[in-house]
Amino acid sequence: MNRELRYGFEALRKRPALKLAAWSIPEILPTAIYGVAVAHATDNFLAGHAWRGIAWLAGLVATACLGAAGAHQVYGRLGELVEPLRDDLVRRVVAGALRTGDDAAVARLNRQVEIVRDTFAGLVLVIRNFGVTLFGVLVGLLSLAPLVAAFVVPPFLLGFAASLAVLGIAAERVRNSLQADEELATAAGMAFSGVRDITATGSEEFAEQIVGRPIEEQAAAERSLARVAALRTLCFALGGWAPLLILLATGPWLVGQGVSTGTLLGGLTYVLISLQPALNTVMGALGDSGLRYVITLRRILDSTAYRIPPRPMAEANGHQLRLRGLTFAYGPNAEPVLENLELTVTEGEHLAVVGPSGIGKSTLAGLVCGMLVPTSGRLLLGGVPPSELSTDILAMTRVLIPQEAYTFSGTVMENLNYLLPDASVDEVSEAVDAVGAWPLVDRLGGLGARLRPGDLSPGERQLIALARAYLSPAPLVVLDEATCFLDPETERRAEEAFATRGGTLIVIAHRISSAMRARRILVLDGNKAAVGSHQTLLRTSPLYRELLGHWNPGGDQIQPAS
Repeated sequence: MNRELRYGFEALRKRPALKLAAWSIPEILPTAIYGVAVAHATDNFLAGHAWRGIAWLAGLVATACLGAAGAHQVYGRLGELVEPLRDDLVRRVVAGALRTGDDAAVARLNRQVEIVRDTFAGLVLVIRNFGVTLFGVLVGLLSLAPLVAAFVVPPFLLGFAASLAVLGIAAERVRNSLQADEELATAAGMAFSGVRDITATGSEEFAEQIVGRPIEEQAAAERSLARVAALRTLCFALGGWAPLLILLATGPWLVGQGVSTGTLLGGLTYVLISLQPALNTVMGALGDSGLRYVITLRRILDSTAYRIPPRPMAEANGHQLRLRGLTFAYGPNAEPVLENLELTVTEGEHLAVVGPSGIGKSTLAGLVCGMLVPTSGRLLLGGVPPSELSTDILAMTRVLIPQEAYTFSGTVMENLNYLLPDASVDEVSEAVDAVGAWPLVDRLGGLGARLRPGDLSPGERQLIALARAYLSPAPLVVLDEATCFLDPETERRAEEAFATRGGTLIVIAHRISSAMRARRILVLDGNKAAVGSHQTLLRTSPLYRELLGHWNPGGDQIQPAS
């Protein structure tokens, strides 16, 4: 816990924290004057001095306005304090996910980082308000009647100390709750993503068992948290209600000691209006938000501090692809998408992959590029499974352009040379010219212009990604319907540019023209496959003939690659 608290204190050692503390000072005055004003107003009303009583109440209203002005400024300073902490956590999570390939990173980024940000902001406000209230009440009680303060402050502090002791009991239970929540999200996500396979294989009961256990654990964890809440209620009774009962019980004796009725009422006001709400709020915040902050931040810091132990990585010998008995299925009980696939793609070859939608073409692209791992069989890239290549070597060996091309906010040059940062302007210009992207680059304002992804059409984003892939040092290029938003002429120019670029080109084709430009064509048909030239497949593959008729219903003659 010390590390998490230290992280929070580091965030507070900044100029916005000093501004927040400075704007909290005006709020002390109305808190301190509240009971004093009530006491003097009551005594004056009882003595028949109504205007004096009204003057005290008017003074209370004036100080409350001053405190409201300070509170208004506090919220602005809070944003300046909290948002940098969130940005730092996002950087940590993204860097850790890229380094480790952590599947839970999305959950941490979307939910746990927001939990830390929101709970940190809430804790800062609550602790600030508690400190302002406690300091103001102490000043007010001591100035009003030290004897009353002696009956109010000790039980209040005792209840607060007891609530802090309960935090130690609650910490482990909150940690269990977060763990159960994450396990439930993972199990439910697996079930939802495979719902089609679950229905097809009749494995609903098995899926129910997988999801049922995390649900029961999550429910048990929440029940444990409810028991901790009951302990916090007892602590609040000690610190919030005991001072009130003590004042009421000792009221006659205090009056006998010279304490006026107004002073006694002022003490009761401090307890009911200031101390009770402050204690209730700070106990709820520390007991719930505080624990969630510490435990969630611990999980983020632990995961982002993790380092994969170094291990010897293989080196690829070229970039030839060999698939031997390759089988892949999305889940242990799912039907294989690819089964016993045998294929060799030699260096420098141009291969097109065709098949009906959803047949497994993008799955094959993911396997080739090392984004998926075969269920069985082998896939070798340069004689080595892609999973055994370091990310640096893998990035230097293959490049994948998916259908939804990726661009980011930055200059056009930064988007183009992302995979080859030290590329010269001439090299970048050659890549842009090769894929026919100069009209787009000129319209954007040149290589140094700012690029905003939202301003680009899907086809324009594909052109930027194609030029980036052309410039990359990877000899193996996989285009997964990467030209589907381009017109046929622009698509032809881009694919011919990659075909003459050197290296190996694999195209997931969505038009007959893309398939006809390849030297060999792989036809995926369920869990079967056929490979060969255009003429061979016309004779041997009914599916290829069907696809050809669908793509080219008019029977126009398209010349296959020689």
